[in-house]
Amino acid sequence: MEFGMRYRRADAAEKAKGKFWHDIEGMPLSEIRRIQERRLVEQMAYLKTHSPFYQDKFAKAGVSFDEIRTIEDLQKIPYTFKTELRESLAAEPPFGRHRAAPMADIIQVQASSGTTGSPSYVALTEPDAEAWHEMTARCFFANGVRPGDLVLHAFSLAKGFVGGIPVVQGLQYMGAIDLPIGADGGIDRLLRVCADLKPRCMVGAPNFVLHLAEKAPEIVGKQAHELGVQRVIVGGEPGGGIPAIRAKIEAAWGAKCTEMMGGTDFGVTYWAECEEQSGMHMVSLDHILTELLDPETGKIIPMESGAKGELIYTALGRQASALVRFRSGDYVEILGTTCSCGRTGPKIRCTGRTDDMLIVRGANVFPSAINSIINELVPETNGVMRIVADFEGHTTQSPLKIIVERGPGQDPSDDPALKKKIEQRLHDALVFRADVRLVPPGTFEKPGVAKVAFVLRKYPQLP
Repeated sequence: MEFGMRYRRADAAEKAKGKFWHDIEGMPLSEIRRIQERRLVEQMAYLKTHSPFYQDKFAKAGVSFDEIRTIEDLQKIPYTFKTELRESLAAEPPFGRHRAAPMADIIQVQASSGTTGSPSYVALTEPDAEAWHEMTARCFFANGVRPGDLVLHAFSLAKGFVGGIPVVQGLQYMGAIDLPIGADGGIDRLLRVCADLKPRCMVGAPNFVLHLAEKAPEIVGKQAHELGVQRVIVGGEPGGGIPAIRAKIEAAWGAKCTEMMGGTDFGVTYWAECEEQSGMHMVSLDHILTELLDPETGKIIPMESGAKGELIYTALGRQASALVRFRSGDYVEILGTTCSCGRTGPKIRCTGRTDDMLIVRGANVFPSAINSIINELVPETNGVMRIVADFEGHTTQSPLKIIVERGPGQDPSDDPALKKKIEQRLHDALVFRADVRLVPPGTFEKPGVAKVAFVLRKYPQLP
C-alpha cells in the first residue's frame, strides 16, 4: 500500500459494491500465512534495528530476531504484558522504550481508557495511522457500513479514546460521513441530529444505544425505530454478542445490530461481525498476527471451532508502539472457521477479559455471562445488574452478591420468588451460587460516556 495521508481513500466509492473491503479477507488461509510470515520477518528486522525495548527483551530470553521466520517460531519469544508497557512508559515518557520510531515521525497519539491504571499512550507514525484507517474500514464494511453512508457517532469523542477521532478518520477514509456528536455531546443532541439527518448507521456502546432508544420519545417525540437507522454497530463493552441484548437493540431501533472489537494498542477495531451475525471475523490478518493461549495449560492452541482462550497479538508492519506477543486479556471462544460471507478469518465471541474473571468456589465466572442471564429474564428484570466483588483479588468461597433491577411494573412483593428464580438460573447455567438482591428500576446510573462497569468493589448505598 502506498502511504500518504488523506481523508478519503482514492478508490473508496468503487468498493461500495464489493464483497469485501480488501481481498485478503477472503483469501485461503495458506496464502494468508505466506503474507503473514513475510511481514513477520520484516517486522523482526525492523525491531532489531529500531526497538531498544525488544532488543533487551529478546537478549534476556536468548532469542535472536533472525530466527523468527514462521508463526510457530513466535513461541520462542516471551509474552509482552501490560505491566511492562506501563514500566516502559514511566521510564521514557511520553511513549516509552517500546517507541520504535523517531519522535519526528510521530503524527498522532491515542490513549487507552485507563480502567486498570494510568492510560497507555500509543504513538502513530503516518504509515501506522493509515494502517489503522484501513483496518477500521474493513471492520465497518463487514459490519454493514458503505461509502456514502451517514453514520451517527455515539461513542465518546473525548479523552483520546480510539472510539473518538480514529473512528472519524476510519469512516472518512472509507468514504462514509461521520456525524461527530459523540456520547459526550449528550443524548438530546444525538437524538435531534438523528431525527434531523436520518443517518443510515449508528456506532456506539450497546448499553448506551439502548438508553438512547429509551429516551427518543421524550426528546424527539418518536420511537427510535421511526428515525431511519438501518444498522447499529456496537463495541467497547460486552453486549453486542449477547442474544438478549442484541434482540433489544434490534427491536428498539428496527435495525440490524452487528458487533466489533479492537484495542488501543493495535488499532481501533480489527474484529467485525458480518451479515450472518454469527461471530466477529479477524479481517486484518496482514496487520495483526493472532495466537490463542489456553490459560489453564499455558499452551498455544489451534483456532478451531469450540476452542477457548486468551488472544495474543503481534503487530505486523508497525513502526511506533510496535508490540510482539502481547497478552490482550481478551478471553474468547472460536465460533467457526468458515462463513457464508466468504471471509476466511476465524470467527469469535468475546466472553470477557481475563482480568475481569471471578472465581466463585472454583467456578470461572465472567460478568458478561451473568449479564446475559439477567437479560434473558426481561421483563421480570430490566436487564440491569451489578456484581459486588467485595473481597480481595478475584476469588471467593462465598455466594457471589448480585444486585438486579426488577422490571418496570413488577410488584416488589414478588421479589422472593424472583430472587430464587434468578439464583437457580445462574446456578444451572454458570455453576455458581449467587446471593441476589432486587432493587427498583433506575437504581443505577444510566449509561453515558464511560463504559458500563458490571463489577463493584464495595456494596453501594441503596434505596
